[in-house]
Amino acid sequence: MQEVGAFVIFFASIFTSNILLTNFLGMCSYLSVSREIRTAWGLGIAVVFVMTITSVANYFVYYYMLVPLQLEYLEYIAFIIVIAALVQVVEMIIERTSDRLYASLGIFLPLITVNCAVLGAALFLIIRKYDFYQSLAYGAGSGIGWMLAIMALAGIRAKMARRSKVIPALEGPGIVLIVTGIIALGFIGFSGIVQIN
Repeated sequence: MQEVGAFVIFFASIFTSNILLTNFLGMCSYLSVSREIRTAWGLGIAVVFVMTITSVANYFVYYYMLVPLQLEYLEYIAFIIVIAALVQVVEMIIERTSDRLYASLGIFLPLITVNCAVLGAALFLIIRKYDFYQSLAYGAGSGIGWMLAIMALAGIRAKMARRSKVIPALEGPGIVLIVTGIIALGFIGFSGIVQIN
Protein backbone atom coordinates (compact mmCIF):
# COMPACT_ATOMS: atom_id res chain seq x y z
CA MET A 1 0.00 0.00 0.00
CA GLN A 2 3.01 2.27 -0.38
CA GLU A 3 1.60 3.94 -3.52
CA VAL A 4 -1.16 5.77 -1.58
CA GLY A 5 0.08 8.93 0.08
CA ALA A 6 -0.51 9.73 3.73
CA PHE A 7 -2.60 12.82 2.89
CA VAL A 8 -4.88 10.79 0.62
CA ILE A 9 -5.35 8.20 3.38
CA PHE A 10 -6.04 10.97 5.91
CA PHE A 11 -8.68 12.61 3.69
CA ALA A 12 -10.28 9.31 2.68
CA SER A 13 -10.49 8.03 6.26
CA ILE A 14 -12.39 11.16 7.27
CA PHE A 15 -14.86 11.34 4.41
CA THR A 16 -15.07 8.54 1.85
CA SER A 17 -13.97 5.60 4.01
CA ASN A 18 -15.30 6.85 7.34
CA ILE A 19 -14.80 4.02 9.81
CA LEU A 20 -18.22 4.58 11.37
CA LEU A 21 -20.36 5.32 8.34
CA THR A 22 -18.84 2.86 5.86
CA ASN A 23 -17.68 0.04 8.14
CA PHE A 24 -20.23 0.59 10.95
CA LEU A 25 -17.56 0.25 13.62
CA GLY A 26 -18.08 2.10 16.91
CA MET A 27 -21.87 2.31 16.64
CA CYS A 28 -22.68 1.56 20.30
CA SER A 29 -21.12 4.69 21.79
CA TYR A 30 -22.08 6.68 18.68
CA LEU A 31 -25.78 5.98 19.26
CA SER A 32 -25.67 6.31 23.05
CA VAL A 33 -23.52 9.38 23.62
CA SER A 34 -24.89 11.52 20.78
CA ARG A 35 -27.73 13.06 22.79
CA GLU A 36 -25.82 16.24 23.73
CA ILE A 37 -23.31 18.17 21.65
CA ARG A 38 -20.95 18.78 24.58
CA THR A 39 -20.79 15.09 25.47
CA ALA A 40 -20.37 14.07 21.82
CA TRP A 41 -17.56 16.61 21.44
CA GLY A 42 -15.74 15.31 24.53
CA LEU A 43 -16.01 11.68 23.49
CA GLY A 44 -15.07 12.60 19.93
CA ILE A 45 -11.87 14.32 21.08
CA ALA A 46 -11.05 11.33 23.30
CA VAL A 47 -11.60 8.92 20.38
CA VAL A 48 -9.42 11.05 18.04
CA PHE A 49 -6.62 11.08 20.60
CA VAL A 50 -6.89 7.38 21.44
CA MET A 51 -7.22 6.27 17.83
CA THR A 52 -4.24 8.35 16.68
CA ILE A 53 -1.96 7.26 19.50
CA THR A 54 -3.00 3.60 19.41
CA SER A 55 -2.58 3.37 15.65
CA VAL A 56 1.02 4.52 15.96
CA ALA A 57 1.69 2.44 19.08
CA ASN A 58 0.17 -0.67 17.54
CA TYR A 59 2.22 -0.12 14.37
CA PHE A 60 5.40 -0.25 16.45
CA VAL A 61 4.20 -3.18 18.56
CA TYR A 62 3.33 -5.19 15.47
CA TYR A 63 6.33 -4.47 13.26
CA TYR A 64 9.03 -4.14 15.93
CA MET A 65 7.89 -6.70 18.50
CA LEU A 66 5.46 -9.25 17.10
CA VAL A 67 6.90 -9.70 13.59
CA PRO A 68 10.57 -10.11 14.63
CA LEU A 69 9.55 -12.61 17.31
CA GLN A 70 7.13 -14.35 14.91
CA LEU A 71 4.23 -13.73 17.27
CA GLU A 72 1.83 -12.19 14.75
CA TYR A 73 -0.96 -14.46 16.00
CA LEU A 74 -0.97 -12.42 19.25
CA GLU A 75 -1.88 -9.18 17.45
CA TYR A 76 -5.43 -9.01 18.84
CA ILE A 77 -4.27 -9.43 22.43
CA ALA A 78 -1.38 -7.01 22.00
CA PHE A 79 -3.56 -4.37 20.33
CA ILE A 80 -6.21 -4.59 23.06
CA ILE A 81 -3.56 -4.23 25.78
CA VAL A 82 -2.12 -1.12 24.10
CA ILE A 83 -5.60 0.37 23.61
CA ALA A 84 -6.62 -0.35 27.23
CA ALA A 85 -3.48 1.27 28.61
CA LEU A 86 -3.89 4.42 26.54
CA VAL A 87 -7.60 4.70 27.35
CA GLN A 88 -6.74 4.57 31.06
CA VAL A 89 -4.40 7.52 30.56
CA VAL A 90 -7.11 9.49 28.71
CA GLU A 91 -9.66 8.64 31.41
CA MET A 92 -7.34 9.92 34.16
CA ILE A 93 -6.67 13.15 32.24
CA ILE A 94 -10.40 13.83 31.66
CA GLU A 95 -11.26 12.99 35.27
CA ARG A 96 -8.70 15.51 36.53
CA THR A 97 -9.50 18.29 34.07
CA SER A 98 -13.31 18.18 33.62
CA ASP A 99 -15.56 16.61 36.23
CA ARG A 100 -18.69 17.47 34.23
CA LEU A 101 -17.42 15.83 31.04
CA TYR A 102 -16.19 12.82 32.99
CA ALA A 103 -19.62 12.41 34.61
CA SER A 104 -21.52 12.88 31.33
CA LEU A 105 -19.38 10.34 29.45
CA GLY A 106 -20.00 7.84 32.22
CA ILE A 107 -19.33 4.25 31.29
CA PHE A 108 -18.62 5.09 27.65
CA LEU A 109 -15.19 6.54 28.40
CA PRO A 110 -13.69 3.27 29.65
CA LEU A 111 -15.64 1.48 26.92
CA ILE A 112 -13.39 3.15 24.33
CA THR A 113 -11.12 0.25 25.26
CA VAL A 114 -13.51 -2.16 23.56
CA ASN A 115 -14.74 0.30 20.93
CA CYS A 116 -14.53 -1.75 17.77
CA ALA A 117 -13.61 1.36 15.74
CA VAL A 118 -10.32 1.73 17.65
CA LEU A 119 -9.43 -1.94 17.29
CA GLY A 120 -10.66 -1.92 13.68
CA ALA A 121 -8.34 0.97 12.81
CA ALA A 122 -5.38 -0.93 14.26
CA LEU A 123 -6.28 -4.06 12.31
CA PHE A 124 -6.91 -2.17 9.06
CA LEU A 125 -3.48 -0.57 9.13
CA ILE A 126 -1.88 -4.00 9.45
CA ILE A 127 -4.10 -5.63 6.82
CA ARG A 128 -3.44 -2.79 4.37
CA LYS A 129 0.30 -2.83 5.18
CA TYR A 130 0.53 0.89 5.91
CA ASP A 131 3.91 2.39 6.73
CA PHE A 132 4.41 4.65 9.76
CA TYR A 133 3.15 7.90 8.16
CA GLN A 134 0.20 6.14 6.54
CA SER A 135 -0.66 4.57 9.91
CA LEU A 136 -0.52 7.95 11.62
CA ALA A 137 -2.69 9.52 8.90
CA TYR A 138 -5.19 6.67 9.00
CA GLY A 139 -5.49 6.71 12.80
CA ALA A 140 -5.94 10.48 12.98
CA GLY A 141 -8.29 10.60 10.00
CA SER A 142 -10.44 7.75 11.29
CA GLY A 143 -10.74 9.44 14.67
CA ILE A 144 -11.68 12.77 13.11
CA GLY A 145 -14.20 11.05 10.83
CA TRP A 146 -15.77 9.30 13.80
CA MET A 147 -15.91 12.59 15.70
CA LEU A 148 -17.52 14.42 12.74
CA ALA A 149 -20.19 11.74 12.48
CA ILE A 150 -21.07 11.82 16.18
CA MET A 151 -21.06 15.65 16.23
CA ALA A 152 -23.39 15.75 13.21
CA LEU A 153 -25.78 13.31 14.85
CA ALA A 154 -25.65 15.16 18.19
CA GLY A 155 -26.46 18.46 16.47
CA ILE A 156 -29.37 16.96 14.58
CA ARG A 157 -30.71 15.20 17.68
CA ALA A 158 -30.49 18.41 19.70
CA LYS A 159 -32.39 20.32 17.02
CA MET A 160 -35.02 17.59 16.70
CA ALA A 161 -35.54 17.54 20.48
CA ARG A 162 -36.29 21.28 20.48
CA ARG A 163 -38.25 21.87 17.32
CA SER A 164 -39.63 18.86 15.54
CA LYS A 165 -42.24 16.26 16.20
CA VAL A 166 -41.31 12.72 15.30
CA ILE A 167 -43.84 10.05 14.47
CA PRO A 168 -44.27 8.03 17.71
CA ALA A 169 -43.32 4.78 15.97
CA LEU A 170 -39.94 6.28 14.99
CA GLU A 171 -39.02 7.90 18.31
CA GLY A 172 -35.74 6.82 19.84
CA PRO A 173 -33.51 4.42 17.91
CA GLY A 174 -35.66 4.42 14.78
CA ILE A 175 -35.18 8.08 13.90
CA VAL A 176 -31.53 7.98 15.01
CA LEU A 177 -30.79 5.16 12.56
CA ILE A 178 -32.64 6.96 9.76
CA VAL A 179 -30.63 10.15 10.42
CA THR A 180 -27.41 8.09 10.53
CA GLY A 181 -28.27 6.63 7.13
CA ILE A 182 -28.81 10.11 5.70
CA ILE A 183 -25.50 11.32 7.18
CA ALA A 184 -23.78 8.26 5.65
CA LEU A 185 -25.26 9.15 2.25
CA GLY A 186 -23.80 12.64 2.60
CA PHE A 187 -20.35 11.23 3.30
CA ILE A 188 -20.68 8.75 0.43
CA GLY A 189 -21.13 11.75 -1.86
CA PHE A 190 -17.39 12.31 -1.51
CA SER A 191 -16.53 8.79 -2.71
CA GLY A 192 -15.85 9.96 -6.26
CA ILE A 193 -12.91 12.03 -5.01
CA VAL A 194 -10.81 9.34 -3.33
CA GLN A 195 -11.40 6.01 -1.63
CA ILE A 196 -9.22 3.49 0.20
CA ASN A 197 -9.96 -0.21 0.70
